[in-house]
Amino acid sequence: MSRRLEILKASLAKKQTLFDQRLQEHFDTVKEANGQPLNDKRNGRATLNKWDKQSEGLRTLESSIQRTKNAIEKEEMKIALADSVSIPKFMQDAIDAGLITQWRKHPRLFFVNGVKHGRIVLNEETGTIGYRYLNKISKDEYPTFRDVFNNLNQQSREYIKAA
Repeated sequence: MSRRLEILKASLAKKQTLFDQRLQEHFDTVKEANGQPLNDKRNGRATLNKWDKQSEGLRTLESSIQRTKNAIEKEEMKIALADSVSIPKFMQDAIDAGLITQWRKHPRLFFVNGVKHGRIVLNEETGTIGYRYLNKISKDEYPTFRDVFNNLNQQSREYIKAA
């Protein structure tokens, strides 16, 4: 499970708890009227305004809960898409070791940890790897990218020979 998905699920739990609390507060406020007519001259309009404000708050919170549920569903779809791409063992080992990170939006692209712009591209059909945005990598980050890419490229060639 991704960090983003964990955050979204925790947020959903908080919002649902808050919604339940506010709904109970609203029911308690309505019970306070105790069957008294709300059209009296003293406080009827104020009570109705309070109920309207509470109802509007509940509707807003409910729409926020729905947006969070949609975001969770979208994140789960991204994870499923990323899992559908067949990644060679050497690439999976690099992900597990923390050298590279798979991009969920485009699961065939990988980021090198510690490098801002460079991308490693996996060609699923041939099992080879390439790179993108090499010219945007700073001189400080280039040795890191080079070492990781060369190591993975060597493993890629060995993987192709073995297959």
